[in-house]
Amino acid sequence: MNNTREVEVVVIGAGQAGLAGAYHLRRTGFEPDRDFAVLDHSPGPGGAWQFRWPTLTYGKVHGMHALPGMELTGADPTRPSSEVISEYFAAYEETFDLRVRRPVDVRGVRNGPDGRLLVETSDGDWATRALINATGTWDRPFWPRYPGQETFGGWQLHTAQYPGPERFAGLRVVVVGGGTSGTQHLLEIAPRAAATTWVTRRPPVFHEGPFDENAGRAAVALVEERVRQGLPPKSVVSVTGLPLNDAVRQGLADGTLDRHPMFDRIVPDGVEWSDGRHVPADVILWATGFRAAVDHLAPLRLREPGGGIRVEGTRAVADPRIHLVGYGPSASTIGANRAGGAAVRGIKRLLAEQDPVAA
Repeated sequence: MNNTREVEVVVIGAGQAGLAGAYHLRRTGFEPDRDFAVLDHSPGPGGAWQFRWPTLTYGKVHGMHALPGMELTGADPTRPSSEVISEYFAAYEETFDLRVRRPVDVRGVRNGPDGRLLVETSDGDWATRALINATGTWDRPFWPRYPGQETFGGWQLHTAQYPGPERFAGLRVVVVGGGTSGTQHLLEIAPRAAATTWVTRRPPVFHEGPFDENAGRAAVALVEERVRQGLPPKSVVSVTGLPLNDAVRQGLADGTLDRHPMFDRIVPDGVEWSDGRHVPADVILWATGFRAAVDHLAPLRLREPGGGIRVEGTRAVADPRIHLVGYGPSASTIGANRAGGAAVRGIKRLLAEQDPVAA
């Protein structure tokens, strides 16, 4: 522990959830570097947004909510969201002097001496009394396994690797997944591809109207019970349905968004169903979502038998020093903002219990 830096709170991740937590720490009197540190493994500001495909313009973003204390105004809806939001996050970090340390990879979090947590990183270790984990999901793309997958002779990729529609010109593309990313990929790829096929496990559900703050709160409430039970969280987007905008209506009308049930197996030249149907394909694009990136917390044994981390509010039930933001019910932009404040309030109570004189 001689070379270990000590702080009251470590924040892991500087996406929406991490910056919201850092903002509330700053606002309630914690000083960066002295009292808390924000560690981010990305090369620059922007969280997962900086890695989004260039054709995902700001005007197409589904439910982006401003960070606490600083609105995002005047953004050009035709610019790539990766540019707009990265610039906004960079300005936010500077405005509130959050001093994010990057790139720093967190390799593990375990119990350390004197009741502290030991955060092991690529840039040395930190001892902390509390932890805000805001690592999101982008680093854990979910790839379903299907019979014959290894025999496919074409190109398989995940949404996390999506390069934009130009790469699919003249190719036969199967898009797997019923979320917003899947429909956006299809609508972009279809005019360039030789053919597209859309498959999902469940029929898609479309919703009318804007995804506003009230809709976000309702979605958060639907997800919350799962994490209370220690089950793996579903994404908030999975319970909101797909926005029914003009582009989606056109895709439904012209057959681009003609959904097929999930295939049963993959063959070298495409996909097949048990009823004998066969679709030839050059590409399978897995728009199948992400899982929570929490493997670095494994040494603390927080997972429940159901496979998830049981959380009440933002606090891990198994270890009150750990607060998870951007996890389960807070895995939306508005949810992350609210969770950042809740986590800091919980941490202040914890630290006061541990050291009432200092508090």
